[in-house]
Amino acid sequence: MNTPTKKFASQADLEEKKVTFEQISEHAWAYTAEGDPNTGVIIGDDAVLVADTQATPAMAADVIRRIREVTDKPIKYVVMTHYHAVRVLGASAYMAEGGQQILASQDTYDLIVERGEFDKASEIGRFPRLFRNVETVPAGLTWPTMTFSGKMTLWLGKLEVQLLQLGRGHTKGDTVVWLPGEKTLLSGDLVEFDATPYAGDAYFQDWPGTLDNIARLQPTQLVPGRGPALKGAEQVQQGLTVTRDFIRDVWASVKAGADAGRDLNAVYRETYAALQPKYGRWVIFDHCMPFDVTRAYDEATQYPDPRIWTAERDIEMWKTLEG
Repeated sequence: MNTPTKKFASQADLEEKKVTFEQISEHAWAYTAEGDPNTGVIIGDDAVLVADTQATPAMAADVIRRIREVTDKPIKYVVMTHYHAVRVLGASAYMAEGGQQILASQDTYDLIVERGEFDKASEIGRFPRLFRNVETVPAGLTWPTMTFSGKMTLWLGKLEVQLLQLGRGHTKGDTVVWLPGEKTLLSGDLVEFDATPYAGDAYFQDWPGTLDNIARLQPTQLVPGRGPALKGAEQVQQGLTVTRDFIRDVWASVKAGADAGRDLNAVYRETYAALQPKYGRWVIFDHCMPFDVTRAYDEATQYPDPRIWTAERDIEMWKTLEG
């Protein structure tokens, strides 16, 4: 299944993706690109909110261009659904448009303090196509200007927008953007569709319950972290189900191997073989699996919290598991 020539992470993924920008409810839009990281857009009565910025200001410029095709309202808010560089380093483009606030959970802020620089270097190495214009990223990190814990409500005129922490999953700081009046959710990477969840910073035992908490909101439209926008309650439920199934399947396989005393290499080989028939067609499956299994193995053995990924640790792990 694996060969020594397997390219690291997404270094072989150089093909341009087709972008779709579509309205999914009265005030919500989805910017998607065939499995690349998505951006959610809320156009309120008097301002615009953007959730997840794209990897660089150069890539964010395309989001802004498409927003400007449908509204001239100011882009006032940027929401970081979590701290990963591929989601947040485009923020300066929106600030140049007059953005006033970068919003995140306090847990996300704490993760940036602890590991933001390491994550930035790590992700730039993993995603050469997404960071092709990395020189447009200002020096330093993207820092929130306002943080919250649990819940924060914004009013874009008369439009109610809730920022919610519904539990740990993809990271400990995950935030969703919820339009209660339209049953529309921007999930960040808590939900994926036709794309493999990255779980290198995850809490495997918590994630399914967090998805259950999303389901209790009964969203009828959802912008996942990757993959097409989900429209209608049935599609949303499918997105929640397949994400939950993947996380549970990885965890079950890894936990069984760890409990049996097998080492990480053996557990990786077994888990890859078990999951590939069901999930192997998903975007970035081969990229994510070494990171996902490593984190699950850590959680099943001696590390309840994710260890920091550095560019050096990335390469060392990849060489160990992939040849």
